[in-house]
Amino acid sequence: MNITLQQRIGLMTRLGEYLSSGDEELKEVKNQAFLHNGWFIPEFVDLALKNIAEQFLQRKKLEDWIKKYPRLNEKKPGKNVGMVMAGNIPAVGFHDFLCTFMSGQNMSLKLSSKDEVLSKHFIEKLKAWEPALNESIQIKEMLKGCDAYIATGSNNSARYFHYYFQKYPHIIRRNRTSVAVLDGSESEAELKNLSDDVFQYFGLGCRNITKIYVPERYDFMPLMNIFKRYAFLKDFHRYSNNYDYNLSIVLLNRTKFMTNDITLFLENSSAFSPISVLHYEYYKSLEEVGRFLSGNEDIQGVTGHHHLPFGEAQHPALDDYADGIDTMKFLSEV
Repeated sequence: MNITLQQRIGLMTRLGEYLSSGDEELKEVKNQAFLHNGWFIPEFVDLALKNIAEQFLQRKKLEDWIKKYPRLNEKKPGKNVGMVMAGNIPAVGFHDFLCTFMSGQNMSLKLSSKDEVLSKHFIEKLKAWEPALNESIQIKEMLKGCDAYIATGSNNSARYFHYYFQKYPHIIRRNRTSVAVLDGSESEAELKNLSDDVFQYFGLGCRNITKIYVPERYDFMPLMNIFKRYAFLKDFHRYSNNYDYNLSIVLLNRTKFMTNDITLFLENSSAFSPISVLHYEYYKSLEEVGRFLSGNEDIQGVTGHHHLPFGEAQHPALDDYADGIDTMKFLSEV
């Protein structure tokens, strides 16, 4: 990538300003993203782009972040990094794209069919602003001959990625989810923030809370009432169909459950729960929960009084790397 580090910072800052604007072209692209993928409702597309602009694309934040990686040499010829992008939530692969861009590496991108509208638009904008990027950023159907790979997918696809990319430097990510630990003293504001962690993006992200740990004799009523602020999700047939399906399953199996008409609360040891379902598990001590969470590779993040604050699950910082793997360090050493 034959542009300087300062030029790259400038381009990303400009992109952040664009994403925060009321540009008519951007409005149309966001609408097209929703028409292309019904899970990408306008509220959540706006949220995703707002988070990217505010958390990732501020000049001071970018400059401070880059300083942590002195090995980055802007004069070093760029290697070709192949990326298989996820598409579960809007612009979910942007952080990997940003890391690769800021490291000065060239990239070959295999976009997710679920999220290609937004991704293609960002790339087209960058190329329009800096024509030198036409050669260094390529969208491809097949990723061959790359020097390194970053791939995100399901547990099943991750096995294929390991097989095909094992001879090359790689980061391969699989299914993960997040959980919350409650102690019963949470304020109304904290429970409201927890509802954001659960319901934003319909719960489809690896940072979404899909299970809560609660003390014995926990009173669910305040939580269930506050969760009703997301009742509008049932206006979208995809979510509503999932709720109806999961409700029919628990009724058929005579499984004990609670509901507030938008979420099914099921006692279950699994950290993963289907859309419209929240798992819960009782604990006797926080140490007991800590033992379960320690080293659990299924867990992306934990919110709670002794963990990440409620409401922050979907607001990662530049150096809050997925799976705890420092993507920038990896790219600086390719």
